[in-house]
Amino acid sequence: MIQHPAFTVEPWSVRECRLHLDVLAQTESVFALSNGHIGLRGNLDEGEPYGQPGTYLNSVYELRPLPYAEAGYGYPGSGQTVVNVTNGKLIRLLVNDEPFDVRYGTLHEHERVLDLRAGTLTRRAHWSSPTRGEVRVTSTRLVSFTHRAVAAIQYEVEAVDRSKGVVLQSELVANETVAYAGDDPRAAAVLESPLVLEENVPAKDGVAIMVHSTRASRLRVAAAMCHEIDGPEGTRVEAEGLGDVSRVTVATRLKPGQRLRLVKFFSYGWSAQRSRPAMHDQVVAALAAARLVGWEGLCAEQREFLDEFWAGADVVVEGDPEVQQAVRFGLFHLLQASARLENRPIPGKGLTGSGYDGHAFWDTEIFVLPVLTYTHPPAAADALSWRKSTLPIAEEHAVQLGLRGAAFPWRTINGEECSGYWPAGAAAFHVNADIADAVTRYVDATQDTRFERDTGLPLLVATARLWCALGHHDAEGRYRIDGVTGPDEYSAVADNNVYTNLMAQHNLRAAVEAVTRHFDRAQQLGVTPEEAATWRDAAAAMFVPYDERLGVHPQSEGFTEHALWDFAATKPEQYPLLLHFAYFDLYRKQVVKQADLVLAMYLRGDAFTPEEKARDFAYYEALTVRDSSLSACTQAVLAAEVGQLELAYGYLGEAALMDLEDLEKNTVDGVHLASLAGAWIALVAGFGGMRAGQGRMRFSPRLPSGITRLTFGLRYQGRLLRVSITPTSTTYRLLEGPPLTLTHYGQEFPVGGKPVTRPIPKAPVPELRIRQPLGREAAPRRPD
Repeated sequence: MIQHPAFTVEPWSVRECRLHLDVLAQTESVFALSNGHIGLRGNLDEGEPYGQPGTYLNSVYELRPLPYAEAGYGYPGSGQTVVNVTNGKLIRLLVNDEPFDVRYGTLHEHERVLDLRAGTLTRRAHWSSPTRGEVRVTSTRLVSFTHRAVAAIQYEVEAVDRSKGVVLQSELVANETVAYAGDDPRAAAVLESPLVLEENVPAKDGVAIMVHSTRASRLRVAAAMCHEIDGPEGTRVEAEGLGDVSRVTVATRLKPGQRLRLVKFFSYGWSAQRSRPAMHDQVVAALAAARLVGWEGLCAEQREFLDEFWAGADVVVEGDPEVQQAVRFGLFHLLQASARLENRPIPGKGLTGSGYDGHAFWDTEIFVLPVLTYTHPPAAADALSWRKSTLPIAEEHAVQLGLRGAAFPWRTINGEECSGYWPAGAAAFHVNADIADAVTRYVDATQDTRFERDTGLPLLVATARLWCALGHHDAEGRYRIDGVTGPDEYSAVADNNVYTNLMAQHNLRAAVEAVTRHFDRAQQLGVTPEEAATWRDAAAAMFVPYDERLGVHPQSEGFTEHALWDFAATKPEQYPLLLHFAYFDLYRKQVVKQADLVLAMYLRGDAFTPEEKARDFAYYEALTVRDSSLSACTQAVLAAEVGQLELAYGYLGEAALMDLEDLEKNTVDGVHLASLAGAWIALVAGFGGMRAGQGRMRFSPRLPSGITRLTFGLRYQGRLLRVSITPTSTTYRLLEGPPLTLTHYGQEFPVGGKPVTRPIPKAPVPELRIRQPLGREAAPRRPD
């Protein structure tokens, strides 16, 4: 955890008032800017010092070998690692020949502000060089939401005291040195010089262009830059390009109070098929469009885009300023990761860092897409369209495994499986059902029948076919799915994982319903009435284990018979367990990395009684160590549902502050998108009690003591609904669209032109005592 206040608490920004070099790498992730296509880590303009340099293009990766001590059938032959592409952020400053470097001279003031409404990162520095050249520097950076391929920086230098020579060097640099990530498996592999130069055209008519290709994956990457310069008379501009560097140098002399202003536009493009000349022309065209709009125009468009997003997506948390800031920070990063996907994935870290090699996981469908579905639906559709585009690869993978249908990968960039550890990777077939859940959620929320026919139905059919190939009816007629890994990665290759079975059941039912609605399209996919009947039968007979002795659901068949993990003998420094204990030991004990059965109770709450939820939650709280950032938000939702409001509040704080306080000590590798989404989930699904499906939204709201009012917006079936919750009542307002029927604590009511207020019943007193593993207790939330 960051031991000093790196950021001030503000409702609409993240501000660093002093430069803390010991947490520089973490702040680079927090201050990253992206639009889902381009990602720029929040490195200092001058490039040094840095924690990890990072400029990313969504789905630009390099192949690397996956060595095995013993090879096995079906193991992936190579992995994929996100590439740090050409860096266009660099603007170096020299004052009287002395480089601006915060480690030298005197840094009088330094401030960075991530503005969540403007979509910009602004930096202000007051610095004296070792030779006593005193200047003020102000830079503002953005990655455009409206121009997919464009980023821009406005950079100003002001002389403070006497006249001085000032030089700016604006650069494009490829193949930067990246520090070694160590032994943490959550970090990325290090690639040495992954880009091969194809073209470096020095600035002509103010434009510099570089084109590279990756060595093994053979992707072509182009970058270009141009500038607008405003300086005193006599300002000189020179350009050069050689090797992996293209540079524009601006030199002038500033009198006290005079300024040199540079606006840098830079653009990116990549392709697996387009030629070098075509990529060259593409980035030049993107620059031309940016210059036509200009810096002020880009800023205005950025603000307008965000104004529309926040009008529907904003969450207001009264009584807890830290959570207020954190949930908006999280929503901003979710938008940044998805706004311009356009048939690309959402990686687990977005485009803020190289953690997990830039791979996308099931996190996207279960944590990120629900938030986007109800706040920015087009992004959810884009992410699912990417899954559909990889369907042929998933079907080929299923054939390789001897299965029918599609077997979607555990971790990937281009759709191919990248996990070299099959028990926690390839065996985690629940990713199929997670994709199906995201499809049904999106269709329910948008009523987009065209999407359902063209994208949703093929995904539902292919995933349903897998469950019928993977499972079987036993002698008692129960439908079993054996030898799989659920969400809990400390329990692998188990029989009848409850989460997997219940989500597969939902998948099968949804496929049957979609086929019935679009039978003509289903016939084109080869679906027959007989096949749909097998899905219906499998869903009806799905086996859900239950331990009668303990009165709880085992996470998977036989789980509650395993030995308990010795939490008393586990030292605090031995968490996360995966870095200190062998998997074979974890697999045979009752210890849970992250919510698994508890996640099933949230997503398939219809399959459990209220009494079962209370008993199951209490049982698994004592086993769950939260070695994954995916866990706290789910535990918050169920804690709120079973009446443990203050415990839920503690988990909310953990999910919301995961990156702002670097709780898992790996924000250096990028932000935790699923945990940031989890802050919204904990507030809306937890304290708001929101559940949706089958054309209806249901609410059972209740607040913890530290929150005096919670207000959030939801987009549902062409409406914009605003929900405002106090400790005693909830008000529902329809801001856009026709009247809507809602459910409040089981009672239906219409909401239309006038707000509707309903009382909140008194919370029942929980009967069961809740405890967590020793040393892994949830920190109580006590906002000042």
